[in-house]
Amino acid sequence: MGAGGLELPPGDEGHEGNSADVPPGAVSLARPMDTAGSIGPELDWDADAWHEVRVRAQRAGRAYIWLNLVEQRLRAVVAAVLRPVYEPVHGDDWVVAAAGPAGQEWVQRAVAVREVSRRKGYLLDPADDNVLSFLTLPQLRELMVQHWPCFEPYFDERRDVELALDELEVTRNVVSRNRALSEAVLNQAERASARLLEMLGAGGDVPSARRLPVDAVEDLVADRYADVVAVHPDRVRLMRQFPAEDLFGGARRLDAIGIGLNLLVQNFSGRRLVRLAESGCRVRLLFLNPASSAVKRRERELGMKRGELSRSVEMNILHMRRVRSRLRDPGAFEIQVYDETPRFTAYLVDGDGADGIAVVQSYLRGARGMESPVLVLRGGSKVLKPDDMGDAGIFPTYREEFELSWADSRPVS
Repeated sequence: MGAGGLELPPGDEGHEGNSADVPPGAVSLARPMDTAGSIGPELDWDADAWHEVRVRAQRAGRAYIWLNLVEQRLRAVVAAVLRPVYEPVHGDDWVVAAAGPAGQEWVQRAVAVREVSRRKGYLLDPADDNVLSFLTLPQLRELMVQHWPCFEPYFDERRDVELALDELEVTRNVVSRNRALSEAVLNQAERASARLLEMLGAGGDVPSARRLPVDAVEDLVADRYADVVAVHPDRVRLMRQFPAEDLFGGARRLDAIGIGLNLLVQNFSGRRLVRLAESGCRVRLLFLNPASSAVKRRERELGMKRGELSRSVEMNILHMRRVRSRLRDPGAFEIQVYDETPRFTAYLVDGDGADGIAVVQSYLRGARGMESPVLVLRGGSKVLKPDDMGDAGIFPTYREEFELSWADSRPVS
């Protein structure tokens, strides 16, 4: 091996690697040493090493799928714009003609790779048996740049497209060479991919990074997990990765049910709530009645002093009443209470749309809300397969439970 490689131990007597017939200067292939099932400290991976390679693989997998989505979409756009221009004259060689003298080298390389793939049986889909399918992302970009007047009617700013592609180039190089991809670069690539797909006019299913960024892997395997996109051991860890501003900011509709709704009341200021409501967001808040027997039972479950929980809930309701009193349209900010045994707390953000988000916690006997596990759900029907019927996932279940509880509750004046 080259300098810096592993030094292999000599073989046993009589082994091929130690034979007298081995010519001078040959490298000996030694048998692995018997180390009771281990391959030796020089070659072994400990738990930290395995964790590191798994993280690398997860990040690379996510990045690869985003890059694949962008490349497929860009290939379709290039074909839709340039094929009608060049194919009538040049037939199947329209890509070669579109590349012109400036792209002669890379387009001929793509032609050669296509021929090799044909001979070796690598073309598994007949739809890929064309030169365009063998162009890389930078080469597709070059075709756009060379023929920008043809693409200009479909894009607002050429610079925006090029900047997004520039951001992806770092990720593409890292992933193609299987090097480490940092979380920051992955996040940048996901945002750039979502932005670029929007610019390329990919339709209504473009992943949005406005609130909870869509992991492209989620779109492919989400049916394994219904519509659960994240699970956190407690609310503290949820808030670290998913601050209240990211959850509630920009909402069009906000429905919440629980005991005291602390995630909203204590982490999203009254001033922000006023601005949110004044911007058109309709809010419905459903608290547990602080005077109900259910509050007293919950206090006993948690070992709280008598009246401690009811006073906390009452203070939260009063705070929300003050927010409502500052609005031009108080009817868009509804507050109600229920008397039934609380079973869960849920915050449904834009729950009537395909981009809805829900944060759900079950009430455990000995754990407060901050300590209970948290599920993050994504609404809509993104995970439905063609043969599925109706809604997928558990988001609709909590939405229906909220509506039933709201219908049985009483308004707070």
